Amino acid sequence: MPQVTFRFYEELNEFLPREKRKKDFPVSFSPNSTVKEVIGSLGVPYTEVDLILVNGVSVDFTYPLEGGERVSVYPVFESFDIRPFRRLGPRPLRHVRFIADVHLGKLARYLRLFGFDTFYNNDFNPNALIKLSVQENRVLLTRSKHLLKRKPITRGILVRDVDTRMQLKSIFQRLDLYAEVRPFSRCLYCNGLLEPTSRQEVAHRLPERVKATYRAFFLCTACHRAYWKGTHFKRMSRFVQDVLGT
Repeated sequence: MPQVTFRFYEELNEFLPREKRKKDFPVSFSPNSTVKEVIGSLGVPYTEVDLILVNGVSVDFTYPLEGGERVSVYPVFESFDIRPFRRLGPRPLRHVRFIADVHLGKLARYLRLFGFDTFYNNDFNPNALIKLSVQENRVLLTRSKHLLKRKPITRGILVRDVDTRMQLKSIFQRLDLYAEVRPFSRCLYCNGLLEPTSRQEVAHRLPERVKATYRAFFLCTACHRAYWKGTHFKRMSRFVQDVLGT
């Protein structure tokens, strides 16, 4: 069988056995295999790959391997401009929307805080998550390496951090979302859009002390939950500023 030499960089090594991480290693493959097929056989989700160099030349996933090549595989770049090279991720979505797996409920709520359309349902199984991700062009957020290896997925991110702040910063950097942030424009609980409303309109939903203290209110257009700029709003504003670095 023909052989090539592979090397994976940065976080892509997390998908490899320890003995193959951060080093060159030989890979045998069936004749007429594409570079995508060989990468998949090594257990690395192609949704995590953004650049492939074969003998120093940028190629796409359909590149046919012959044997004897050196293949370098890189993850999504956060800080470097690689526009002169061939990027392998799908065309960026005009408006990024997310779907989060059952382990990322807190992250889903905070993405809504920043104004991003984020679907979350703790009853959804992996098949349902994948189906909705593909149907609605939602970026799948997951902590499962195995889930991202499923073939139908075209857009996915492995969430590595545990801290919510770091999760958000990593996603914003990776997808360059800072210009898309619209804090306090969505309901944290149902994902609906918020609209300004009068105190009279939501008076029946408010505690007496709130009605007596606050003047500006917002109403979720989906679940009709009322919001106002109380102490919780101030804490969340500080959180937003911390994540955005403002």
